[in-house]
Amino acid sequence: MSDGDGHDGHDGHRAASDLRVESYLVSAGRPARAPGAPVNPPVQLTSTYAADGAVNYARVGNPTWSAFEEVLGGLEGGEALVHASGMGAIAAALSLVPAGGTVLAPDQTYNGTVDLLAAFAAAGGTVLRRHATDTAGLLEEIARADLVWLESPTNPLMDVVDLPVVLAAARTAGVPSVVDNTLSTPLLCRPLTLGADVVVHSVTKYLAGHSDVVLGATVVGWDARGQAIGERLRRHRTLHGAIAGPMEVYLALRGLRTLALRFERGCASAAELARRLHGHPAVTRVRYPGSGAMLAIDVVGDAAAAERVCAATTVWLHSTSLGGVESQIERRRRHPSEPVGVPESLLRLSVGIEHVEDLWADLDRALREVSASRT
Repeated sequence: MSDGDGHDGHDGHRAASDLRVESYLVSAGRPARAPGAPVNPPVQLTSTYAADGAVNYARVGNPTWSAFEEVLGGLEGGEALVHASGMGAIAAALSLVPAGGTVLAPDQTYNGTVDLLAAFAAAGGTVLRRHATDTAGLLEEIARADLVWLESPTNPLMDVVDLPVVLAAARTAGVPSVVDNTLSTPLLCRPLTLGADVVVHSVTKYLAGHSDVVLGATVVGWDARGQAIGERLRRHRTLHGAIAGPMEVYLALRGLRTLALRFERGCASAAELARRLHGHPAVTRVRYPGSGAMLAIDVVGDAAAAERVCAATTVWLHSTSLGGVESQIERRRRHPSEPVGVPESLLRLSVGIEHVEDLWADLDRALREVSASRT
């Protein structure tokens, strides 16, 4: 597979080296072409299979999973496994840490990951925290870790980790590494090519893209090390039973077909909104990593003022989650598990595919109305 920069990779099942990523997303994971053949892979609604085949029970595998896993694996440059949710994928990846082991992670990450790491620590594990942009601090701690957990940009502060440097150091030290690539998507970053051992996705977000499924995924490399880790993840999925429903996976594959178009629009609009929000009288800080379809803003005032901004929007949807076709806005500290380092007045913005002028008019009006009410 070839992306816009001419990078070549392997798609897992098809010879697609001559395709750009936009074309690959549309063509991969399809049934073989034959007269009368369906264009889309069918949804296999079965719990069991006839004996003596490759799979005998649906907790182990499903052809609908395989089509999705083929596409995502090729997109990331590895082999994918679909999980019942993003948290299921995160839990599977964290299962690579031995009992009582040590995890190194940025001090601000997705709050679901924060909760799982807290449970890990309560069970006798150790969690080392360094700021996402403190590259020297992260490098200093790698030797003490059994797993390096990275997220770039971080959710919701939008801090950027120096992935090439940190991942290379972890690989040299022989320490497994995981990158949550949900916010960047493989269109902006392919962590396996930078040295990561596992990539994690909340498929619910950009990959599926329509706020109608809950799914997760892990991806590992094709080399011997990656395959050994992948087998552990597969066994975890099978034994713990956090498997995906075939209808949800079918919908996620359908969503993947338009990922390039959706993400292109969201990224362009996010960049324009970030530009306009700089210097806005109701905004004290714009957190935008320079690419992607996510940003965050710190608004003037307290938590109540930030909540009023969310309630005042009519185009932006006041809701949790991200990556859907609809633009979403939320004050993240409304959740008790959100790290205390996240400001009370921070609003996370997930930019969808609406017209940027409508998004701007709605957000600007809400900010100014709330600002005016304080004077």
